[in-house]
Amino acid sequence: MMAKNFIPTPDQKQALTLLGGPARQTLLFGGSRSGKTFILIYALLVRALKEPESRHIILRFRANAVRQSVRLDTFPKVLRLAFPGVLFEENRADGFVRFRNGSEIWFGGLDTEERVDKILGREFATIYFNECSEIAYSTVTTALTRLAQRTKLKNRAYFDCNPSGKSHWSYRLFLEKTDPVTLAPLAAPEQYTAMLMNPAGNAANLPAGYLDETLANLPELQRKRFMLGEFLDDLEGALWNGKLLAGCRADHLPEMTRIVIGVDPAVTSGQQSDTTGIVAAGKGADGIIYILQDASLRAKPQVWGRKVVELSRELQADRIVGEVNNGGDLVEELLRSFDDSLPFRAVRAARGKTARAEPVAALYEQGKVRHYGIFPELEEEMCSFLPGSPFSPDRMDAMVWAVTELTRSGGERHIFA
Repeated sequence: MMAKNFIPTPDQKQALTLLGGPARQTLLFGGSRSGKTFILIYALLVRALKEPESRHIILRFRANAVRQSVRLDTFPKVLRLAFPGVLFEENRADGFVRFRNGSEIWFGGLDTEERVDKILGREFATIYFNECSEIAYSTVTTALTRLAQRTKLKNRAYFDCNPSGKSHWSYRLFLEKTDPVTLAPLAAPEQYTAMLMNPAGNAANLPAGYLDETLANLPELQRKRFMLGEFLDDLEGALWNGKLLAGCRADHLPEMTRIVIGVDPAVTSGQQSDTTGIVAAGKGADGIIYILQDASLRAKPQVWGRKVVELSRELQADRIVGEVNNGGDLVEELLRSFDDSLPFRAVRAARGKTARAEPVAALYEQGKVRHYGIFPELEEEMCSFLPGSPFSPDRMDAMVWAVTELTRSGGERHIFA
């Protein structure tokens, strides 16, 4: 079932063989834009069109991400190139499409209990965890209880990711073949298989310069992850590591008593400029601080300023704290140009990044900070930051500002710099 205008790469052909093999759970991991998502959606569509009345689902941690990146982008591309003429009807309210043979493909997020409950109310023949590095293992195991639809198909779970650290559950499960929780050897390791797919194997479908200019010029750790698809070792001496962060996951949120957005603004924009760090954190009724979102981006001031305001409204933030060492009053003026009543407070870094970050890292070690979800770029910065390091960890800085502000508001020792 392969259209003439769809020519899979050699890597994608190998992946299709693996996806149709004896293993029930398959991980495709590797660098950015290597064709992983495309071929997994292709395989899922083959199954849906082959078996009438079958049900399949594509999951990401956040519902808006699966809609924007998959439903409105890759999914229609796969249909257009590989299945021209295949028609479907869409149920936008419930988030699924139905084909003429009665099969359905659902698109879901795992970021709220309501959405998880929606998934648990149905059974599926295929569950595809897109960008699984962002999804907690306990959430995955819960969703897998619904891989139980009775059809002629072999029920399968698909996973893909840009690798993070070797302490991540995906590395332990698919590469080490150990239980991510107990670290014991898997009882049926043959049911878990993985394949490395890198952008070099998808060069025919990439724009000129993407490999040898964009990816090749990334900082070393990012190049290893996004170009070479390597799972990274913990960096000796870093304030955070994968094991520490793995123990700081939260599957559910208590009521938030206060929410703060930390902003570490870039003063320039363009491909070589810094990222503007935008990280939201909240203090729960249980006294724990939760990292809620990483909305950081590289963009012009008007764009990232609008993003900060939108996030503040979405989360009903009590305070925005923004570093003004470089931008001065311009940062506040920019944000207030969108919303004059914005609860903004300017902060100045009187001490270095290490002095500001160390007390926050100590809070993590004490179990006082948890991540609601997995934030690969933020966590990569955290695990790469060495005391005295010269590089600018923009996402980490924004997180530190937000957590610090929440410790101030909670009556704890001031660690504000």
